[in-house]
Amino acid sequence: MANSKYEYVRSFEQPDILLANTWIVVRIDGRGFSKLTTKYNFAKPNDRRGLDLMNAAAEAVMKELPDLVLAYGNSDEFSFVFHKDCTLFERRASKLTTTIVSTFTSYYVFLWPEYMGDGRLTPPLPSFDGRAVCYPSDQNLRDYISWRQVDCHINNLYNTTFWALVQNGGMEARAAEQELAGTVSSDKNEILFSRFGINYNNEPEIFKKGSVLYRDVGAIVTPQNLRLTETNSSSSLLQQSLCQHLPGPMAPRN
Repeated sequence: MANSKYEYVRSFEQPDILLANTWIVVRIDGRGFSKLTTKYNFAKPNDRRGLDLMNAAAEAVMKELPDLVLAYGNSDEFSFVFHKDCTLFERRASKLTTTIVSTFTSYYVFLWPEYMGDGRLTPPLPSFDGRAVCYPSDQNLRDYISWRQVDCHINNLYNTTFWALVQNGGMEARAAEQELAGTVSSDKNEILFSRFGINYNNEPEIFKKGSVLYRDVGAIVTPQNLRLTETNSSSSLLQQSLCQHLPGPMAPRN
């Protein structure tokens, strides 16, 4: 940019370079997705088409950004992991976050007809927010991913039980919420099995534990020949993908 008397305005920009030698995680979340899923008649408690669309958009992001080594997602969120050595955009939080959010949103809307049918999207359109967080140690990153996966399990067990009470048990939503208030996992499992014959353990892994995309570090990677493995994640598969990029053993986390 040419020097001018107006260039002083750049001094108002705040530095946002993320700490060096740390794992950078950018997590995106859907904005207003409860209303969006109702508007477009998503199946409850899980719509496989919507999850596949999220996974496809995440895969597209990883193909566009080779600095990403891992992504974990469930429901309407995805966490993207940049390696400790990443220097993309000089590690500026605003640049990394806005690039992930805008690229993911673009592909989510672009791929919508392929996964969700011919129903035309109308405003308000799908959108996502995002944040960037640094994790200094390998264990911190392991614990972060484990946290998101545990959160997936807790939310899905609740939603599976809630919608069983509403759809199969004929309850109103408020009554179902009151029925589940104060319950623990074993209570919800008992409700599912004793009342509806549903064994939660037999639910699809992708619903219970989310999805993992990881870069195969043993492959020769080019923009045209990017090898990614998408998995319906279990704890063991998540450990395997992390171990490709993190030194040392990873303790099982269920």
